[in-house]
Amino acid sequence: MLGSLAAYEILLMLDPEAAEERQGEIVARVRDLVERGGGTWRSHDSWGRRRLAFEINHKTDAHYHLVVFETSAETLDEITRVLKIDDSVMRHLAVRHIEGSRTSAPREEYHERPQRTADDGRPREYAGSSALPEEES
Repeated sequence: MLGSLAAYEILLMLDPEAAEERQGEIVARVRDLVERGGGTWRSHDSWGRRRLAFEINHKTDAHYHLVVFETSAETLDEITRVLKIDDSVMRHLAVRHIEGSRTSAPREEYHERPQRTADDGRPREYAGSSALPEEES
């Protein structure tokens, strides 16, 4: 064990085309790094396949996994390094776990985003645009 332990959680966004076995290997690798670094594995919660807010590498979905563990800052740095070089990891975010909190998957009603519309109810040209097409005379 290198330093003092702190509780962390990592939200993994994995390639939707990766096999379930591959996803399991990634989570197992994180667990192995935690335990070899003298840390404690707390939990793993698979949130399943969910739509992304924006495309990442031309993909609109990702498999989400939340892992919670205690480890040293040095081991967390190694976990982050390993996740950055794995092509099946689209994104990941490591944050300090707040004791007593319970992070859970978003409710299904937030899974699909409604179509964005302009103030007058017409569909926008594309999401995020405030510009409306010019009216023809």
